[in-house]
Amino acid sequence: MEAPNHEFIDQMHAETISRLLLEPSPDAMQAYYSKLTKAHNYSDVEVRYINSRIGKGVFASKSYESNELILKEHMLVGAQHTQNKTDALVCSFCFCFIGSIELQIGRKLLFLSDKNSQSSDGHVEDSTEIESMTHITDLNSCAGNLKTPRNIDKEKGSNEDLSSNAAESLINGNIQLPFSSLFSLPAVVFCIGGCEDEFFCSEKCAKAAWESYHSLLCSGPKSLCKDKDFLCKFIHHANETNDIFLVAAKVISSTILKASSLEQLKHKNDPKKCYTSEDCINCLLEAWEPFSMGFKRLWWDSIALPIDLGADDEIGFRNEIKELASHSLKLLKGAIFEEKYAPLFSLQVYGHVIGMFELNNLDLVVASPVEDYFIYIDELDGKEKVEAEKFTRPLLDALGDDYNVPCEGTAFFPVQSCANHSCVPNMKAFKRDEDKDGQAVLLATRPIQFGEELTISYIDEDASWEERKALLKDYGFICMCPKCIKES
Repeated sequence: MEAPNHEFIDQMHAETISRLLLEPSPDAMQAYYSKLTKAHNYSDVEVRYINSRIGKGVFASKSYESNELILKEHMLVGAQHTQNKTDALVCSFCFCFIGSIELQIGRKLLFLSDKNSQSSDGHVEDSTEIESMTHITDLNSCAGNLKTPRNIDKEKGSNEDLSSNAAESLINGNIQLPFSSLFSLPAVVFCIGGCEDEFFCSEKCAKAAWESYHSLLCSGPKSLCKDKDFLCKFIHHANETNDIFLVAAKVISSTILKASSLEQLKHKNDPKKCYTSEDCINCLLEAWEPFSMGFKRLWWDSIALPIDLGADDEIGFRNEIKELASHSLKLLKGAIFEEKYAPLFSLQVYGHVIGMFELNNLDLVVASPVEDYFIYIDELDGKEKVEAEKFTRPLLDALGDDYNVPCEGTAFFPVQSCANHSCVPNMKAFKRDEDKDGQAVLLATRPIQFGEELTISYIDEDASWEERKALLKDYGFICMCPKCIKES
């Protein structure tokens, strides 16, 4: 059965769509964030409603010293950038690096080798080739320990066949680099559905991803999606255009799965009750609650305009963005559409979800252990360093500037997204050495008093007042922080 078009959904489900996009009341907002902060033990911060103009904000529930940790928060939803997957093999749920130092380096070398050979032929890879590069490695041999790794003999300086087959040998576990055991990573765990796109650090993360969103978005043989052809077209389109569509799909998928779970629980608790369409809508609204809290505007109305775009071209540009989202949603509907959850597939809902990420997302960055490994080798002394660099120096030279590429993506964090902007923020997102996964880490930039509002900067606060004002225009407000008042 073909999914209905956008216009039909908007007309037939206008009331439910309005309820999905309705801004929560101050009481509902306060209740949700109180429950959230208590459940995750975020006791040192509080989300409060300020007023109708500003909305909500985050406040300190204790005093902080400069550089003290304020909040370490799990994401609600996020995704690694497609282009980054060849540089960083990470858990698709918590985004920590996985496998081994050898596997991480081998994948990079393999991709660079393929990229260089294509460049010499005058060929430019498209997203399909980049997608395939993320899973062409023989991960089974690495994860399952099917081959016995050969330790490089540091004493004898053996470097047998390292130059010709380095990538394959590193990937397949046939070579163990000196001192790499000091940088052990979680073993690779494969997707429950059998796809070759998602990998995990543990069975726990694999199960959590499957139950929360991935079972509908998996391209493997056990996928619960309605049409894999449409799903593959959707993924390819997102990779070709904007991978923010992949994050939006996770929102839709997770809401469907949670709403379905709530319905099943209600039926189990009261099997004799006759459930109506209104009961189904109530389950949908309950599942949607975490995403209802995020500040939203339509993506095509809130996206930042290209610098070189003329004033006369703005309407055309925004219409192109809307059409891009419309086509993405059409493909997603073909893949996972559920009639009883049809309001979720409204273009208005889809546009607001993407707009929420445009306005509230935090860059997802996890430092690469490969960088730590090469720094460790460089800091060795005497003979140990000389012997180790016989094997690591050729690898480092081959990788060039790409040796330290981190995991990069985009994510939505419920509490962090409530923090208001200031050009003199008292809080910053900053990963410490011990932060090895995709959680948001927020530190104090100066001493903070109990009850003080916690702010971050949405832009480069070192820019001029005119530049900051222009950058904040896309967020829909004029900053009135002390710095802007003084400079204006």
